[in-house]
Amino acid sequence: MFTVSDDSPLGCRVFPRPVASGLTVLVPRVHRADWPVWLDPGPRMLRDVLELCRLQTARGLAVLSWLSDGESPADVSWLWPGRRLAGPRQQLMYGAASAVPGPVLGLVVANWTWVLDTRFAGQVIAPYLAGTAYPDDGYTAAQATVTLMRIWERHAEARPALGAAWAVCRTLADWCKAAELGAAYGRPAPVFTYPRAPLPPPAGVRPWISRLLRLDGDSA
Repeated sequence: MFTVSDDSPLGCRVFPRPVASGLTVLVPRVHRADWPVWLDPGPRMLRDVLELCRLQTARGLAVLSWLSDGESPADVSWLWPGRRLAGPRQQLMYGAASAVPGPVLGLVVANWTWVLDTRFAGQVIAPYLAGTAYPDDGYTAAQATVTLMRIWERHAEARPALGAAWAVCRTLADWCKAAELGAAYGRPAPVFTYPRAPLPPPAGVRPWISRLLRLDGDSA
């Protein structure tokens, strides 16, 4: 649940209302992912990383839709398996992701375009994804950080997907932080986002990213 202000010099801002504890516990769990901890030069690891990015993006958007609505389904067990998205499970996740309101999805797109446009992207994405995936294991998190940075540096085709996974996870965390600040200070606090940049060339964006971020209808 949220309100929107579009009269600021900063543009559209989203102010979340307090989040129920049953929803907040989903957010750190979304961040848990089996990011690789060593670099395999073969094609299989890159395919696995891209598929994990798709899972993380869809999974995160599903939870973001519930944060926006203020409640989640009674059964969310289908969110957590790490296997490849397909069949009814993909339909459930994509369906939930499609319910994210436009202003809220705009937060994700802003973060995504910003990170693809900054030369520090690898240094931003890798430690965040790895650190939140392995919060209780600093050694594994450090290994995954180095691996994700190398993937970012060596495989330009993976950057939009890694950026999408990061953007969704960051938006989830920042949504909860804004809701927490609003409750603590008794006044609405906006969800933080990085400045929006131009959309990347469509040729480099995988179809699932265009679908989940609804880029076809985005004129910016």
